[in-house]
Amino acid sequence: MLPELKTVIPGPRSQFLGEQLRGYESQNVTYQDGSWPVFWEEARGVNVWDVDGNRFLDFTSAFGVAGLGHGNEELVEAMRAQSGKLLHGMGDVHPTALKGELCARLSGWTFERWGEGKGKVVLSNSGFEAVETALKTARIASGKAGVMAFSSGYHGLGYGSLLGTDLEKFRGPFGDQLAEVTRRVPYGVLDLPNDDTIGAVLVEPIQGRGGKVIAPVGFLAALREWCDERGALLIFDEIYTGFYRTGRAFACEWDGVVPDLICVGKALSGGFPISACVGRAAVMDEWPLSEGEALHTSTFLGHPVGCAMALKSLEIMERPETLAMVERGGEMLEAALRGLANHEGVLEVRGRGMMWGLELGEVPGSLLSDLLARGLLFLADGPEGKVLSFTPPFVISEEEVAFAMGAVGELLDAR
Repeated sequence: MLPELKTVIPGPRSQFLGEQLRGYESQNVTYQDGSWPVFWEEARGVNVWDVDGNRFLDFTSAFGVAGLGHGNEELVEAMRAQSGKLLHGMGDVHPTALKGELCARLSGWTFERWGEGKGKVVLSNSGFEAVETALKTARIASGKAGVMAFSSGYHGLGYGSLLGTDLEKFRGPFGDQLAEVTRRVPYGVLDLPNDDTIGAVLVEPIQGRGGKVIAPVGFLAALREWCDERGALLIFDEIYTGFYRTGRAFACEWDGVVPDLICVGKALSGGFPISACVGRAAVMDEWPLSEGEALHTSTFLGHPVGCAMALKSLEIMERPETLAMVERGGEMLEAALRGLANHEGVLEVRGRGMMWGLELGEVPGSLLSDLLARGLLFLADGPEGKVLSFTPPFVISEEEVAFAMGAVGELLDAR
């Protein structure tokens, strides 16, 4: 279904809501410039409708969450059924059966799948919390406080996850409140530092917010060897790349490298705030046995609705037709993007599966607004925001891809 705009972007209702939001929300949260944003009201598949009735094609999957499509009927039904029975539990005190089932399924999706035995899990709400769980686990298991992280890495914005995030606009204002335990290394280099104070190596197998950068061959294997030699824990942040986004269940499978800890979220539930840190059982068992007070927990840990949606999401993704859909969509998206490579201002096309970036010679701020005006939702990545990101829902059609590429090509040529 292709966009048919009914009015100017943003329409009068979105403009009114924008003015209202400016009056009550912190000015640092929602970006507004007169042409941005529109206010969503409904979404199905690849399509989003705003409060003014305009329809858009979503090439962001809403930050990578809606891989299975917006409003997937099975996920919605799982949410409805669970919320009708139990809306909230006591995750680390009196949990639901769903929590244990989800932990077992995540073990099966990760360490058992990789032939490494059982994995153990800590559930949380947002991706950055899963990263912070992994960093705490590495500190306990390794006995060392140091963290190795990488240039242009993005791991969320909590104080713990900022130890790994390398984008200065996020770290800079709070740097004087962060512990000086991070050793930052260029992403992809094989010449790694000799540092025995490091207990955690935190890395994205393919960088997302950093600009859709694929790790060079041998990089992840070198990190694995480095950690093994020094007693450090290898943490893969697959919050963005996990669950088929790159064409494999997890991006690390392209290199055949197994981490000690893996962080997942976003597409895990398809729309409910839930994430997880999954680790080798021996590593996770370095946490002390709970004596009635967990050292790391949260009010909504193992939320029953989130667990129900995650279990249904995993069930859908385990079906052969889901991977086949991703493979078809990835081939279609890559072919279409390669066709844009010779347009004015395009420096590079890179990506895997259904996660691609178009690196441009200039910041595409106005390009995003121009695309929005044509009914297309896009975001920009990279340290300077020069990478146009393509991460649509897996259910996108050839017609929808062609429509979007035509618009991108026309706008690039007109710049």
